[in-house]
Amino acid sequence: MIEFSEIQNIYFLLPLLGLVIGLLGTMTGGGGGFFFIPILTLIIGVPAQTAVTTSLAATLPICIVGSLGHYRKNHIDFRVATLFIITGIIGAFIGAKITSKISNVALKTAFGIYSILIALYIVYSAGKGISEEGKKEKITSLKNHRTFKGSSFGFAAGLITGTFGTSGTAPVLAGLLSIGIPFKMVIGTSLLTVLVNTIFATGAHLLIGKIDLTLVCFLTAGSTIGALLGPKLIHTIQLNKSENQVRYWYAAIMLVLGILMIAKGN
Repeated sequence: MIEFSEIQNIYFLLPLLGLVIGLLGTMTGGGGGFFFIPILTLIIGVPAQTAVTTSLAATLPICIVGSLGHYRKNHIDFRVATLFIITGIIGAFIGAKITSKISNVALKTAFGIYSILIALYIVYSAGKGISEEGKKEKITSLKNHRTFKGSSFGFAAGLITGTFGTSGTAPVLAGLLSIGIPFKMVIGTSLLTVLVNTIFATGAHLLIGKIDLTLVCFLTAGSTIGALLGPKLIHTIQLNKSENQVRYWYAAIMLVLGILMIAKGN
């Protein structure tokens, strides 16, 4: 069901927030949906189920523009993306069904717990040994497990996308990083995977939920511009030395948002 909410003064802040989220999303391999949910529920006060569908719709332009930008920079591994996408679609439909069956409080709490767990995982993975020899040995040992990893992480990403209305970036990135492809390829391949998951999750939610097009328009007014700039910036940045610092900051933000979601949900 489509609805148009009455414009509030705070809505005019959304394009700026969308710009930042679109920029960071396309530079980290995500669609930004993870940050749309707290903005819609904690700041705007949108019911959790409506926020999920609205977030998915607002994520689409970021994923489309970002994927095209990374494709032009040859940052997408289509063979690997296919592994994640096939099971991700199945997970997206199952997740949409789950969302329609649980309460607003349960959905916020579940999202908060998910955020905290992913933040802890990012810190753990960033703290592991990252010598070049270790990376090469890890890549070699994991080559034979690509199909299993791609399928399992892809399903988890689709399930999270469908349930929470986020981009499902965390499991996609975790799976791609464990496979061992170059970091810039991880970002582009992740965005393509997230795009397909989001398309199917949005379609599933439109059948059972509500979408606020007023909020979508305000968010995408800025996020689309950010998504155009992201791939260009990431192509020029040397990430090798600062990659772990970025991960720690990303984890810290996820941890804070997770705690806030749990606190506000109860």
